[in-house]
Amino acid sequence: MKKLFLIKYGEIAIKGKNRYLFEDALLQNIKKSLRNIGDFKLIKEQGRILVEPLKEKYDEEEVIGRLTKIFGIIGICPVIKVDSLDFQQIQEHVLHYMKEIYQDKKITFKVEARRADKSYPLTSPEIAREVGAYLLQHMPTLSVDVHHPQVRVWIEIRNSVYVYSQVIPGLGGMPIGTSGKAMLLLSGGIDSPVAGWMVAKRGVALEGIYFHSHPYTSDRAKEKVIELGRKLATYTGKFTLHIVPFTEIQLKIYEKCPHVQLTIIMRRIMMQIAEKIAKKQNALALITGESIGQVASQTIQSLGVTNAVCTLPVFRPLIGFDKQDIITIAEKIDTYETSILPYEDCCTIFVAKHPQTKPNLESIERSEKNLENIDAMIEEAIAKTEVIFI
Repeated sequence: MKKLFLIKYGEIAIKGKNRYLFEDALLQNIKKSLRNIGDFKLIKEQGRILVEPLKEKYDEEEVIGRLTKIFGIIGICPVIKVDSLDFQQIQEHVLHYMKEIYQDKKITFKVEARRADKSYPLTSPEIAREVGAYLLQHMPTLSVDVHHPQVRVWIEIRNSVYVYSQVIPGLGGMPIGTSGKAMLLLSGGIDSPVAGWMVAKRGVALEGIYFHSHPYTSDRAKEKVIELGRKLATYTGKFTLHIVPFTEIQLKIYEKCPHVQLTIIMRRIMMQIAEKIAKKQNALALITGESIGQVASQTIQSLGVTNAVCTLPVFRPLIGFDKQDIITIAEKIDTYETSILPYEDCCTIFVAKHPQTKPNLESIERSEKNLENIDAMIEEAIAKTEVIFI
């Protein structure tokens, strides 16, 4: 009787002829996540992935912790594996499992069975009924509740038999790398890490871009963004961060453009730089943490003017979220405490007292003509970009 982890996945199961591609991607992501904490054998079975420890000593909590951060998994089940398909032996192993886990506790239970092997002589309801009766006979502290049991005992009959009573929720979504790559504009605030996490959950690999305005923004602000990249990398497996020197461009905008337009013009140039770097990195979209009406640059009119400078699609997964909704997710994914560290980002340095909330594209474009040599400045900023691999 061996102990393993049975991995359940959701959407992947309905992918038709391409399903194996998503399964293989999930398999590889699990392998990468566990590679430095022990030796494990991964087995792909119908609708399931099995993670088998090859050595007796391993940190079960660490394994489960890693698995709960992998997109594509909806459930992690610590299981016992019974190699024999003999029904009497199955019942005995289930009894041993229940006594070991629940001892003499008074609990209600229900047995649920699933036959992946339809040639097995007993049907799923028959297996559940017989095993349930066997447990009642040998564990008098148990009682049956088919509607609201305290414990559900699952028995899955495949090439071997797997028994479990705990399903630890996973993140769901799609495996990283199955939906292309996108470039995340990572500001250091609460919103952008959440936006990146939400898009990554749909299988999109991430790279990040941060605009650093030294000396107006400190190295602590830069380290804060790097730390947010590390937090995201616990879900994405890796994270490449592009740190763009933005001071000269920002000063140029401040000197040459109407101050009420500073934010929107700065935002448009950021998007241009992000798009150029994204295309070099074969990213197919940009991601921002914008939410309608949250600040002046996030009105519908402002977003429209910002979009006008882009050719790549811009994903804004938080567009209809309230701030508290965003904070709740940030706390869940462990980015919130880092995001609220009091270090200024470049977006907050040169801000007009009364910025335009309904900018006109033609007016903005006229103002941008005052930025002599801006194309050369953009290329220079890209050339001086620092790249950090996390």
